[in-house]
Formats: sequence, C-alpha cells, structure tokens
Amino acid sequence: MMAYGLKSRCMRANDWHDPRWRAAAHSWIRESLDRLGAPVTGEIEEVRVRPWSVTHKAPTTAGVRWFKANTMDCAYEAGLVAALGEWAPHSVLTPLAVDEKRGWLLTADSGPTLRETLPDDREARLLAWREMLRAYAVLQRTLAPKAHDMTALGVPDMRPETLPEVLRALLAETAVDSEVDVTTYGKWCAELAADGVPASLQHDDLHDANVFPGNRFFDWGDAAVAHPFGCLLVALQSAQYFFTTTPEELAGLRDAYLEVWSDLAPMESLRRSAVLACHVGRVAKAAAWRRALRDAALPVAEDFRTAAAYYLAEIPKPTPVS
Repeated sequence: MMAYGLKSRCMRANDWHDPRWRAAAHSWIRESLDRLGAPVTGEIEEVRVRPWSVTHKAPTTAGVRWFKANTMDCAYEAGLVAALGEWAPHSVLTPLAVDEKRGWLLTADSGPTLRETLPDDREARLLAWREMLRAYAVLQRTLAPKAHDMTALGVPDMRPETLPEVLRALLAETAVDSEVDVTTYGKWCAELAADGVPASLQHDDLHDANVFPGNRFFDWGDAAVAHPFGCLLVALQSAQYFFTTTPEELAGLRDAYLEVWSDLAPMESLRRSAVLACHVGRVAKAAAWRRALRDAALPVAEDFRTAAAYYLAEIPKPTPVS
C-alpha cells in the first residue's frame, strides 16, 4: 500500500491534464521564451489534445508561439525537428527551443496550412498537391544520407529489412480479423530493399494540413526511417478523402512524386516500388499507432485503439497507387 501511495503521487512523464505536468510545461515555455527575448504576454492555452500529443498556444511580444509535447514513445520528434532545422531549414518548420528528453518543442507561428489556403479550383488544388509531393521527394533525397543519424536520434527504423520482424511482433500482440501472409510479406520487403532507392525520412502522415505554403513540412510524430515511397500511402488516401480524386488524378500525383527519383530507375520500376512500399508500409503505420497509444496520456477512443489492427488487415489489399 505504501509503494502504491508513493507511485500515485508521482507525476507521469505525460499526463496532459495533470496540473503539475501543465505547470512544468508552462514554466519551460515561459523560461524558453524569456531567453529568446519574446516573453509571454497572456494566458497559455491548450489548443489541440490527443492521447499521444498536446499543443498549447502562447501569446508573446513577438507574436504567437506554439508548444507541442509527445508521449515518450514519440518523444523523438523534438530531437528530429532540431536536426531537420539544421539539415534542411528551408523545407521544415525550424524549432525555437526543444527539450529532447521530455519530447517538448517550441515553434513560431507560420500562419495557415496549405490546406487552409488552397483555392476552390480543382486543377489549382491538384497543382498544389503535385508541387507538395515533388518538394517532399526533394527533401527525402536531401535527407537520405542522414538515415543513420536519424535512427541514432531515436527515429524508428522501419526500413524494408526490418519490417518482417516488426510484423511478427505486431501479430503476436494484435488481434487481426483476416490472415496475414507473412511469407509473401517478406518477399515484398526483400524486393523493395533491393530496388536501389535509399532509405530516408518517411513522414507517415503526409497531407496538406501538415505543410505550410512554400512547402515547409511539420508534424513528425509518426515519422520513421523507411523506404521513402511509403509516404504515398497516407498522402494519396488523404487526396482521395479530402477532394475525391479520380484514379487518373491519383496516378498523376504519384508520378509527380516519382519523377524526382527517375534518375535511379525506369518509371515502371519506380511505380512497382511505390505499390510495394504502400503494401509493406501498412506495418510501419500499424507500428506508429502502437507507439502513439502505448503510454497514452488520455483515454483512447475505439477507432484509435483498433487502428493498428486495421492497418495489418489492410496489408494485402489494393493501395492508392496500384
């Protein structure tokens, strides 16, 4: 009983609604902004809260500043964001301050996202998406030589060589409605690993609400070092969902992304790799959900709780690029 009582009085590493956690976070925000010469001028507000992350808004003498905290399994985002700010400052949202150990980061306000600024004209929206995907592919090629540095920062290693073991571990702890053919999955991974495309940073939640105009990318809490083409899974699913793209339009978005890699292989080979990357990338997506919910800071809704099982069941099904 004594041990339980002591444990119950300890502040968890992440508990977004614990007054002690909130006080510690707000103290760090204020101290960090004081050091930057932009002191807080009003109340710090909670803006977006999820079981795996929380975002607060702080008014300062230099304008709005944003604070984000992740659960411990996703805390690598803070260190990754700091590194990206050094490696590719014109393509990412550069942080003002980070606490890598606690997974906290501060950024300046960058205005509306790309989604919020897109025109109603369909062709203009498709053009903006094509440019976004090309810009992300360019960023991935820039970051490919940093793959080892990123895994050293704690970014999950989801390269094709690792994924069969990741799949086996997930299946051991996740009830899946349909049978998963592990042998076929391993063959897909081996083919993908041999295609000559280098591993890089795979956002795993790439869409127009995670990028600012000018194609500056942010929100890396799901990111992994992986086959780069896996980013097309969520990107093209999002395009389908948010503005009901036709198969021909999806193919055009896919090819706009793949053109950046066209010096490495013929386009048909790249398209084959894109299909494989989306199939096998569903395991990486399932693993991202497991990380996000492993030590959730809030109660987890049913659709979140079953997300990993959903992606595992989807492995053999058609992808947006097939």
